[in-house]
Amino acid sequence: MEFNHLAQRFADSLSAQRGYSKNTVKSYLSDVLDLIKFLESQEISDIKDVDLSVLRQWLWEVSQREAANSTLARKSAAIRSFTSWCLSEGIISADPGQRLKSAKAGRHLPKVVAKDSLNDIFDNLKNLAATGDANAIRNRLVFEMLYATGCRVSELCGLNVLDIDLGRNIIRVLGKGSKERVVPFGLPARDALDEYLQVRESLKPVAGEQALLLNTTGKRLGVRAVYQLVAGLLVDTPTGVAGPHTLRHSAATHLLDGGADLRAVQELLGHASLGTTQIYTHVSVERLREGYKNAHPRA
Repeated sequence: MEFNHLAQRFADSLSAQRGYSKNTVKSYLSDVLDLIKFLESQEISDIKDVDLSVLRQWLWEVSQREAANSTLARKSAAIRSFTSWCLSEGIISADPGQRLKSAKAGRHLPKVVAKDSLNDIFDNLKNLAATGDANAIRNRLVFEMLYATGCRVSELCGLNVLDIDLGRNIIRVLGKGSKERVVPFGLPARDALDEYLQVRESLKPVAGEQALLLNTTGKRLGVRAVYQLVAGLLVDTPTGVAGPHTLRHSAATHLLDGGADLRAVQELLGHASLGTTQIYTHVSVERLREGYKNAHPRA
């Protein structure tokens, strides 16, 4: 079977059967195509001729491009998924990728914005919104919601007006793997939401547009626009260059700092594994250690 056709079938299955996001599918497909390019350079034209040694040789070649451990780990995972799918489809009789391993991706502590810095930004956004400018009012809501709910930027941009329960201050978001969850938000975010809903029509939504957040053309606000907004607001803080995901990190860390239950934070963030959420406990410990070193006379 022609390699590129096989790769596209695999990508379609990730989307249709596993519910992977567009970005994840794109990433996995890119890694499979990278392998295919290597196979062609080795004059291997049949997937049945691919064995573990060939995969290891490809991965070694990738490492020679000065790829980070995280890249090697992702590519290994993508190819293991690909060969497993080929086996399940009866394309191959044995899975060569089952034992493919790479260096573990290093886990870095996520950036967290200090509460004082966030308060300064919130105050500034509120003052700008007070001018009555619809875009400024929307921008305030974007920042408030990202921090209040800890949701991913794609989840926020995907919100429709009907996904909001104003009676209970909760939103219904569609997360990774098309998993739906309910997330609460607080009074400052509710204040920003009420103000925005009063001016949403002034952004002239196109006919039938159900998106909560609208851009200047009346269509759904895009992820890139939100990234630019948040990055521009955070760049002058001690956190420096950062994007919307930093607000998710900050929300989780501040919740745990305040005594929130780890499993409750896991549910809020939509993490499939508790281990993913536990990284924020490490952030809190590091912050405690740093504060101790700076403040204790005998540190």
